[in-house]
Order: sequence, then C-alpha cells, then structure tokens
Amino acid sequence: MLDIQAIRAQFPILTQTVNGKPLVYFDNAATSQKPQVVINAIAEYYETINANIHRGVHALSQIATDAYEASRHTIQNHLNAKHAFEVLFTSGTTHGINLVASGFTKFVKEGDEVMISAIEHHSNIVPWQMLCERTGANLVVIPMNDKGELIIEEFEKLLSDKTKIIAVNHISNALGTINPVKYIIEKAHAVGAAVLIDGAQAVPHLKVDVQDLDCDFYAFSGHKMCGPTGTGILYGKEEWLNKLPPYQGGGEMIKEVTFAKTTYADLPHKFEAGTPNIAGGIVLGKAIDYLNSIGLENIQAYEHELLEYGTEKLLAIEGLTIVGTAAQKTSVISFNLEGIHPYDIGAIIDKMGVAVRTGHHCTQPIMDAFCIPGTVRASFAFYNTKEEIDILVEAVKKAQRMLA
Repeated sequence: MLDIQAIRAQFPILTQTVNGKPLVYFDNAATSQKPQVVINAIAEYYETINANIHRGVHALSQIATDAYEASRHTIQNHLNAKHAFEVLFTSGTTHGINLVASGFTKFVKEGDEVMISAIEHHSNIVPWQMLCERTGANLVVIPMNDKGELIIEEFEKLLSDKTKIIAVNHISNALGTINPVKYIIEKAHAVGAAVLIDGAQAVPHLKVDVQDLDCDFYAFSGHKMCGPTGTGILYGKEEWLNKLPPYQGGGEMIKEVTFAKTTYADLPHKFEAGTPNIAGGIVLGKAIDYLNSIGLENIQAYEHELLEYGTEKLLAIEGLTIVGTAAQKTSVISFNLEGIHPYDIGAIIDKMGVAVRTGHHCTQPIMDAFCIPGTVRASFAFYNTKEEIDILVEAVKKAQRMLA
C-alpha cells in the first residue's frame, strides 16, 4: 500500500491552483512532475559541482565525472544491462531512435524491410521512413485491431529474412496498450532481425529488464519518469554498439584526431560527442533512485487501480467512448464525447483546473484508423488519486452540458 498523501507532499507543483481550482494533473504521458529530491539535486549540482566532465584534472571536474558515471551505473543496474558502457546518455527517446536509425544505413539495402507497428509515436515512424528513403528499403507495418492491440498473427506472417530491424513501442502513448515485446523480440531474432523498443511510456510504470527481454536496443526519456527534461537513455547490446557508426562527431567521442584520419573512442563515449547535459544525467539517476524507493511493482499496482476506477467512472457518462481497450493496458484513458471536438473538452475542463492532453498525440495513423481527429487523453501517475478522477468526471460532464 502506498501512502499517496505523503507521496503527493513530495511534489511541490501539486499544491498549485489553476484558474482558481486545485490542479488536477492528468498529462503524465506527456511529462511527469518532479519530486523535491529531484529539484534539490538539480540546484545542488549547479551550486556545488558545476564543471565539465572527463576532461579536467581539477577537483570539481573529477567530482562531476564521478557523479555522472555513478548515474550511468545506477541506470545500468535499474535496466539490468550487462555492462555500464551499454548505457548511452541521450537527450531523450527521439535522440536514441534517430541514433540507431541513422546507424542502420550501414546494414540496410534496397529491397530489405524495416518493420514498425500501427500504434507508434511519430518519433518511431519518421526516422525509419527516412532510413528507407536513404536505402531503398521498404517500410512494413504491423496492423492493429479495433481494441488497439497489435495483430500478432499478421506480425508473424510479415516476418521474413528480408526483415532487418523491428522498432515497436513497449506501451502506446495514445492508447495505453502494453505490447508483447518479449514475444516480438524472440520471433524477430529467429529470422535474424534486430529489435529496438521505444520504452518512453513503459519505464515510468513497469520494471524493465533488458537482458530478460533480450532486446538489441531500448530507448526512453528521463522527463517522463520524474527526471529532468532533455535527458534520456539508449541501451544497446555491446555487439551492436560496436558495429554501429558514430551518430555525431566532435569532442569526447574520439581516440585520436589527425587531418588524415580519426579513430573513435571506446564505448560509451563513441556515441556521446560534445559536452552533455551533465546535471540532467546525474539527476536522472536520482530520479530512478526515487522511483525505486517507492517500488515499480507498487506503482504499477496502484496505477492499475486508477485505470480501472477511471474507466468505470468515465464509461458511465452517456455518449462517451474510450479509444483503446486492449486487454493489457497501462494507466492511459483516451476518450471522446459524441458530437464534441476533443480540443473543446480539454479547453473547458482546463478552466476547472484539470490538465489533460487533446489531439492526435503524435500518433496520426492511429487517429486515421479510428476515423477521428483526436482524443482527450487522461494519463495517471502514482501521485494521482481517485478523488482527482472524480473531479475529472464532473468536469467532463459539465463540458458536455455546455457543448451539447
């Protein structure tokens, strides 16, 4: 059992009022709020350490380097990666996916196939389209059913020895669907394909074990798991990271530079050109420590309670339809009210202090498949409450009355 009120007290922003009403923050799939321990850690870095890493012999540089690399080890342990050098710091999930898609130009040729799914975020569609444009490869899409679940039988039919890499999300940001990624990875490896998992929506809610999954790459963002914006991680298996070419050139990622030739640094520095977001990298480790102090299993169980409660209460509203009804879901509810544009609902309930996301959620192909312009998305975190869901429900009812 979680002490939710004690947890909420650790998040200063939750005491705010919006338009004279207590803030009800249900936009966690876009970004999570930050606990005081994370906010303090950011200030502490700039107040007491602030120095560049890996390059200086002075004391502050050594302290900063040690803290940054300690964070890498924290994240390695959290993901159960085999080696710390398999953990690359990035600016977020998008950066990690683009790094891999760019590198795969070396391994994909005309006539090969790159596979994604019908429920991907644009960040896990566009980089692969760009790869196909560069190489002449074909983009293959795993279809979904009317519940927002991937049709695994069709996935199996689409697999072939032409498949070079599969990129799918662990959890859909728009629908909350939890995909059977371990099975997808197993089947992909059987035909010699690599697999990248977009874990942006999974790491705040589930315990991820990359060795158990056996994925080749796993990308996620720090800001969705109580960490700072502009931070992220790309996990990659050692064998793949050694084969991929560098994504960017510059300082830190080199071993030796002459005008005739440059040799690259060993992992992980080969992929970490330039001065990184040092404070962000250090504090991301602190955010992960914070989540682990609560327990991902506890978070998952409580958020499932919120999902079930919110689903029941919202479905009691006449004319409301939930988009995305997968059997395996995380705490995301996308919905529409008959005859009312989702933007209008979001704008009205904002006046009542309720923060939700409206639109296509960077998943236009999903919305096209359902023949809708978008949805209202309420996404819950472990610091939310059932009482806040009640406020959401009453706000939606009021919006419905005003807009009918």
